[in-house]
Amino acid sequence: MWLVVGLGNPGKQYDCTWHNCGFMTLHVLSERNNIKIDKLKWKGEYGRGTIAGEDVILLRPHTFMNLSGESVSEVIKFFKIPLDHMIVVYDDIDIKRGTIRVRPSGSAGTHNGMKSVIYHLSSQDFPRVRIGCGPVPEKWDLADFVLSTIPKEEQDTMYEAFVEGAKAVEDIIAGKGFPGGKGTVGGKR
Repeated sequence: MWLVVGLGNPGKQYDCTWHNCGFMTLHVLSERNNIKIDKLKWKGEYGRGTIAGEDVILLRPHTFMNLSGESVSEVIKFFKIPLDHMIVVYDDIDIKRGTIRVRPSGSAGTHNGMKSVIYHLSSQDFPRVRIGCGPVPEKWDLADFVLSTIPKEEQDTMYEAFVEGAKAVEDIIAGKGFPGGKGTVGGKR
């Protein structure tokens, strides 16, 4: 069994913000694999289905970003999912907008949602797909930027990144590993 977590903030006001790239990528993944995310439990919204012949749970924590680890740890404990079978998808301001980076493990960097997940799991040894939304424009506060709406003129580029992020998740689950041994960079991987 695999757990795929998309990080973001619940609520209509956050639907198309930079900080919800994880939610939006999970939405694309759910559509590509016909998995409805429509059940509430474990402080989140989830759906179960199959990707590449593997049983998968798709999870959107509803705890708000800074407490995401609470929801994730509940699912991990309930299903006894090994950490190498959990993939977290999230926004990253340190990566160029519209590109993705895939890693088998690593630190949280500046991302508070990932800090929460790592804290609650007591480990950073799990795969992640980072969706680039950086850099923060000059004169913008970091928090204000990540909670701002993705401008219309950038939505097509970001949608392509969400598709590439979903494909990266599918590749990991299918056992195709991490190209180059470490990960990938670029909108088209």
